[in-house]
Amino acid sequence: MSDPLLDGAPVAELVTALRAAGQTVATAESLTAGLLAATVAGVPGASAVLRGGLIVYATDLKARLARVDDEVLRLDGPVAATTAEQLAAGARERCGADWGIGLTGVAGPDSQDGHPVGTVYLGLAGPQHSAVVRLKLHGDRWTIRLGAVHSAVRELLRCVDASKPVSVK
Repeated sequence: MSDPLLDGAPVAELVTALRAAGQTVATAESLTAGLLAATVAGVPGASAVLRGGLIVYATDLKARLARVDDEVLRLDGPVAATTAEQLAAGARERCGADWGIGLTGVAGPDSQDGHPVGTVYLGLAGPQHSAVVRLKLHGDRWTIRLGAVHSAVRELLRCVDASKPVSVK
């Protein structure tokens, strides 16, 4: 049986790119609850690049485990660009990885703190790159969560590829 998490995302390409760059990744996941780390782990050889992950589904764990600032959580909330940015930085630092990815959002069925279902913030923290991407995903809980994972894989692959040195011939 093939791994259904690998369908539809360039996960093997990401693992290959990270290996070629000699880089590693760690995650801090809220709405995806570890699906991103599990997806990367589904690729043979992922142990060379996947450092680990933090499942921070509960708001207090975002602060305690991923070191999201209490003021950010109080003022901006658990579903916010600043929270995703700090989740990514926290995953990178806590797990000793080159890249950190933070995912937070609303998978449904109900909106949360004024954020509609499908709102996702994807944070990336890397050696010389930090970014937050706001996603608006559609579908049921599974579709939204899987869409967030696939978006994270594609975005990190883009960042790793962009950080490669260009050879001049």
